[in-house]
Formats: sequence, structure tokens, C-alpha cells
Amino acid sequence: QLCRVIRCALFVLVTVPVSSGSEADSCPAVCECSEWRTHTISCFDIDILPRFPASTETLWLFETCLLTVPADVFANMVNISRIYMSVDTKLQRLERHSFYNLKKITHIEIRNAKSLTYIDPEAFKNLPNLKYLGIFNTGLTFFPDLSNIHSNDMNFILEIVDHPYMTEIPANSFRGITSDVLTLMLYGNGFREIQHHAFNGTRLDQVDLHRNKYLTKMDERAFAGTISGPMLLDVSVTAISSLPTTGMDSLRELKARNTWALKKLPPIKTFKHLTVANLTYPSHCCGFKNLKKKKGFLEYFFCNLTASTDQHHKRSVGPLRMPSLHGDSVVETVPDQEANDGGHIESSWRRGDFHGSIHYHAYFGGQPDEDVGFGETLKNPQEDTSQDFDSRYDYVVCEEGEEVACAPVPDEFNPCEDIMGFGFLRVSVWFVSLLAILGNVVVLLVLLTSHYKLSVSRFLMCHLAFADLCMGIYLLLIASVDLHTRAEYFNHAIDWQTGPGCGLAGFFTVFASELSVYTLTVITLERWYAITFAMRLDRKLRLHHAAAVMLGGWIFCLVLALLPLVGVSSYQKVSICLPMDTQSTVAQVYILSVLVLNILAFLVICACYFKIYCAVHNPHYHSGSKDTNIAKRMAVLIFTDFLCMAPISFYAMSAVLDRPLITVSNSKILLVLFYPLNSCANPFLYAIFTKAFRGDVFILLSKVGLCQQQAQLFRGQTVSSKGSSGTSQVRRDKDKVRKGGSGGQEEMLRTCLPSNRQPERVIQF
Repeated sequence: QLCRVIRCALFVLVTVPVSSGSEADSCPAVCECSEWRTHTISCFDIDILPRFPASTETLWLFETCLLTVPADVFANMVNISRIYMSVDTKLQRLERHSFYNLKKITHIEIRNAKSLTYIDPEAFKNLPNLKYLGIFNTGLTFFPDLSNIHSNDMNFILEIVDHPYMTEIPANSFRGITSDVLTLMLYGNGFREIQHHAFNGTRLDQVDLHRNKYLTKMDERAFAGTISGPMLLDVSVTAISSLPTTGMDSLRELKARNTWALKKLPPIKTFKHLTVANLTYPSHCCGFKNLKKKKGFLEYFFCNLTASTDQHHKRSVGPLRMPSLHGDSVVETVPDQEANDGGHIESSWRRGDFHGSIHYHAYFGGQPDEDVGFGETLKNPQEDTSQDFDSRYDYVVCEEGEEVACAPVPDEFNPCEDIMGFGFLRVSVWFVSLLAILGNVVVLLVLLTSHYKLSVSRFLMCHLAFADLCMGIYLLLIASVDLHTRAEYFNHAIDWQTGPGCGLAGFFTVFASELSVYTLTVITLERWYAITFAMRLDRKLRLHHAAAVMLGGWIFCLVLALLPLVGVSSYQKVSICLPMDTQSTVAQVYILSVLVLNILAFLVICACYFKIYCAVHNPHYHSGSKDTNIAKRMAVLIFTDFLCMAPISFYAMSAVLDRPLITVSNSKILLVLFYPLNSCANPFLYAIFTKAFRGDVFILLSKVGLCQQQAQLFRGQTVSSKGSSGTSQVRRDKDKVRKGGSGGQEEMLRTCLPSNRQPERVIQF
């Protein structure tokens, strides 16, 4: 009997703890426990967190209705390593110690909790093995305080994504998260500003800020106080206009795709170790073109020695072939050791080459583990114990010789050069622009201050001088910008080409060139008309006729110059602000039309001068040197027009037809030496070299007490000319014509036509 009692007592002592333990390890009634060997629990549509078994390693909370995550709710889960919470429309707060002192926790992820507006500063505290924390799409309005995590993991990954109400990253936001390397994935938020010392006290590997569309300000000292890094910075699809210069010494890869406001980079010497740059504007890559540093003999010897030793050390591991920057080739990287199991690939932030990293030789790769879905995270590379001093020294010294792989590369329209690519052009453009400006200013000054009545010729000459003056202003503007941006145009190219300055310069040059061509054509037609109908006073061209013709020309030229500003071609294509954009059919038609009109104008000018020469020259009267002089003057006018129009039209036509025969660099020679030729020559050929203009100059100078005798001489000639230009003179000329004298026609042309004291209209071209 006594033995039975002892046996029953022992049975009770043994079975009671087992029963209690079984109850504690049982699956909560409101949850599902699948794959029990891995201790995974999944809970759906719960509003209160049950007590979970202490042996739980992975917890999934999906479509829950929790209002808060209470303090120490997971405290009994001593083996928990992963907690995933997703789709909770009612969760509002993470209380103090919500995730506290969980020694084995490695992954925490919270997704789609749009009502979550508060995270206590001690909600995440004392999590020494935490590798990954992800907070996605919540209602947070302030950046959470995560300074009490104190992780010891060698590469902690923090992912804070899709928070439209989170507007800034304050100072010291990441201090205390980990004592080692930190990777930050902060994309798709509502950030507008990153304050100074935001990353203070961290060892940064990667900072991913892409898709923060409203991020406009990144403080100059944002990376001030960092212990090291960042190694990679991604500011793609943001609105920042400048990058910080402090704390960028370790940067090896810069991504700034579709960052249209970033028109100017920091000084290139800021990026001491940059090897890859993926930018928005091709011109920025020009800054890195000559960044490569040539090694000395000792550096070359040392780097080759350490490289061969390092390669021998890694030979047992095959190279990892990864996509290159452009995607059409591969880049081989050599990892030091295989990646740890239990992670998976996240290609969006994998880097092509980790060789020479300050902390490790590693790569993110491998196969996904059993926990996939919304809880997918990047695997954590393990520390490479073989990393030693010589490979770190390789990074500091040997990699200085690497060329920067930069994209997008500059195209043929924007080569890596200053606006004036050649040295002699930089000097020539100043001479040409000043000559055009001074010459045409003198012409306008003399003609507009003359005491004589404004005639048709003077009226047209004023328009020609104004058009050529605009061309000179365009060249002066180009020369000034070239001087200001010399040797660093790549950093000013976007501001210049997309700004109002280039648009204004392009407008000036198209308007000036077309108005000049138009006015030259009208002047030539007026001369031909005056000779052809010299004796028909009823058909004389009046000033109001010329004004109407020029008004139409102004409107036409203004429309041509405005079209590229409204999308028909563009002035932004090249640094010299000419409409070279021919991508659309409308742009091609526009440029072809302008070229054809210029060619037709040149042909009209040639035909008119030929008719004028035929009218002046009489084969029955041997005038000798007089006809020769007239022919020479006409030849000079036609030849200057030809030199100005022919090269430009020829090469422009070939470019429009997709058969360019000249590069943009060489086209700048045409721009400086041929394009403004008429603007420089016209004031001399049509005004300054003529006798009438010299008379106007002397008379103008006489008003201030200079050149009195010469002025009096021209005044006397004017009186004589006026006295002989009356009706009696016209009658005498008619009599000479009726008599059939061979000299009568020439005398008529020389005396009757300059009735307004302007002999240059016919003879002095």
C-alpha cells in the first residue's frame, strides 16, 4: 500500500510540470502554427495579442486590428528571431518597451499601418542581434527615435519607406542604432529637408534616398560627424539642387538619375574615391573625365604586389559576374567568402564591386530562405576575418588610379569642352563681337543724329545696323559666358542651356540673322527698283512703303525666333544656343525652311546685283575703270554674303538630313569666323566706306568744333547737289536720253538718282 502511495506521488510530480509546459508551448487558439519544427506562428484578424509560446522563432501578424503594441508583450519569447506585422488599419502606437531586450531578434518589419502615428523612443530597446528594421507606409509625421536599439550586427539595415507625412530627417537620427556599419533605405517618403549632422556618429555603407520627390534641401553638413562613409549615395528622383561637400571622402558610388534640379555638382576633388557615377545630365560626366590620378613608381609597384597577393588569396572562390552600369556587359567581382544562408537577393541596391571596402569584402547574394513574401529582407554579409591592413591600404592608395565609370556619357551635341572649344576661338569671338557692336553702333549713331531728312536708304540702313548689332550682342553674350565658365563648363552647362540666358541668346541670333538677311534683300531690291524706274517719279518708293515692308519683316523674323522657345526645335540642345534639335518632324521642317529661305534670299541678291550691273554698264560706251570699280564693289558684297551663308547652309542641311559632315566642336569655327561675317562687314560695306556716310560723320563732328573744313566742303557739295537735282536737271537728263548719247544713260544714273544726296545707292556699294 505504501508503495502505491509513493508511486502516485511521483506520477503527480512528474506529470504536472509536463502538462504546464505543454500548455505554455501550445499554439494560440486564434493563430495558425505551421511547420512546427521551425516554430513559426501566423495570426490573422486579431485585436489582442495572445500569449505566445516561448519557443516561437518567427511571428507573422497579418490584417490585425491592434490599437497598440503593449510593453513587454514579447518578453517571454526568448527564442524569437523575426517579427512581421502587416496591414493593420487600427494600430496607432508602439508603446515603451514594445520590442525590449529580445536577445535573439534579428528582423522586425511593420508594413501598411496607416494609423500608426507614434513610436515611443524606447519602443525598440536593447536588441543586440537585430540586423534589419523595416517600417513601411505608416502615418508617422516625425522621424522615429531609434537611438536605443544598440545593435552589434556588423551591417545593420534600416528601411523606412513610403511615409508621405514625414517631412524631415533631424540631427542625430541614426546615432545609437548600431556600433558598426549601417545601411539606410529611406526612399519614397515625404522628406523635404535633411538637417545638419543627420547621420552623426554612424559608419555608413549605403544611403538610399531615391524617390523622395519633395526633398529639396540637403544640408551642407548632413554627413558631418560620420565615423566613415557613406560608400554609396542614391539621390535619384529627388528635387535636391546641391550635394553636401562634407563627409563625402569615402563615397565610391553616386546615383542621381532623374534628379533634374541637381544642375551643379560639388568640386570634383570632393569625390576622392568615387568609381561609379550614374547621373542625370551628360555634361556632369565631363568633370570626372580627367579625375584619374597617375601613380608613381612606388605606388605602381606596391599596388601590383598587393593585387597579386589578394588575387592568390581569393583564387579558391570563383568570380561573381554581375550586371555592369549599362546593362550590356558584366562586371566581375571577387567575394572573399560565401554569403551566409538565410538571406535573399535585393538587386535594387546590390553594388557591382565591393573590392576595397573599408570594412569587408562581401556581396549580397544567395538563395531566399523559407520566410519570403512581405518579410523579404537583404541577407547580412558576415565579417571577413581575412581582411587586413594591406587591403585597406589598397583602397586608400591603389584605387586612386581607377577611372570613374560615369553615365550618361556626353553625346555629340555636348562634348566635354568649354563653349569655345578652341583657344583661338576664345580670342577671336571677342574681336568679332566687339567689331560688330562698335561698327553698327557708329552707323546707328550717325544715321539717327543726321540733320538730313530720313530717306528710304537711311531707313533701311538703320534696320540693317540694328540687326547686325543684335548679332554682335549674341556673340558678346556667348564670349562672356565662356569666360565665366572656363575649364568648368560641365558644372554650368545645365544652368546655362536650360536657363533664360541661352534662350535669350538663341532668340537674339536667329532674329538678328534673319532680319539681317531680310533687310539685305530689301536694300538690294530697293536699289534695283530705283535704277529700273529711275525716270518714273510716280513709281518712286516712299518711306511709308519701306516701313510697311520692314514691319512685315520684323513680324516674320520675330515668329521665326520665337518658335524654338515654344517647342519647335530648341535652343537648349547645344552650348552655343542655336536651334540644332532635329528630333521631331516639325523641327526638321522649321530648320529646312529657314535654310531654304536664306538660300533664296542670296539668289535674289545675286540676281539684283547682276541686273544693276547690266543697267550701269553700257557695251557701246567704254567706261573702263568705272565699270570695273562697280563690278568689284558688287563682287565684294556678293562674296561676303556667300561666305556667310554657304558654309552654314551646307553643313546645317547635311545635319538635318542625318548626314552630319561636321562636329559641334568644329561648327563653332563657323559660328565665330563665318556666321557673323555679314554683321561685321555690313556697316563698312553699306555705310562707313561710302562718301555720303563720311560726310555725315564730318558734319556731326563739326557740331562739337571738329573737322569744320571737311564739313563745310560736304555742305557745299550738298547745296550743289540739291541745286542740280531739280526739274530742270531731270529735263536735261531726259534730253540726253532722247538724243541717244551713250554717256547719257550713265550720266542720268549718276546725277538723277542721288537726288537725295546719296550716290552710294547706285555706284558706291
